[in-house]
Amino acid sequence: HERGNWATHVYLPYIAQEEFLELLELLVSHARTFVPSLAAMEEFHLSLSQCVVLRYHWIEPFVRSLRERLAAFHRFFCVADQVKVYTNQNKTRTFIGLEVSAGHFQLLELVSEVDSVLEEFDLPTFYKDPSFHISLAWCVGDLAGRLEGQCLQELQDIVDGFEESAFLLRIQWEQIRCKSGNKYFSFPLR
Repeated sequence: HERGNWATHVYLPYIAQEEFLELLELLVSHARTFVPSLAAMEEFHLSLSQCVVLRYHWIEPFVRSLRERLAAFHRFFCVADQVKVYTNQNKTRTFIGLEVSAGHFQLLELVSEVDSVLEEFDLPTFYKDPSFHISLAWCVGDLAGRLEGQCLQELQDIVDGFEESAFLLRIQWEQIRCKSGNKYFSFPLR
């Protein structure tokens, strides 16, 4: 962290309902039999950008540019029902997430607009072939090997067998958010 630099991230917020938290608890408690250090996420979102660094005086023009580019977008649905294991770029953290199986096209359109804004400010754009997902749990280190294979299959079976999952994991996105340092900006979808 450097004075005047603000960590900035663009994402779709997901407000967890009680049933989702029940599913989360089942998944995390089962996954802990493979990786005891796993911790459930407390807030949920689907990323539309990497975490980038903005200078303080860039925040307002950045947000204004985002607002202009995202103004035309309508609300849409996604289905996030595929359990997948992720690690961050430097392999210091491992995540269990629910990957999007429907709604990918709309997400790519949003990322394209967000990327255009990032390029205006000479910032890194999103990943080339993104795996859109909502992270559910995480742990320190690269423990993907322990979570993939049998554990992953058993977690997918839990999701597939969860009574409310078809309804639960069909998500309507209503707004996009940008977090820059301790500031939050909201862009409602039409």
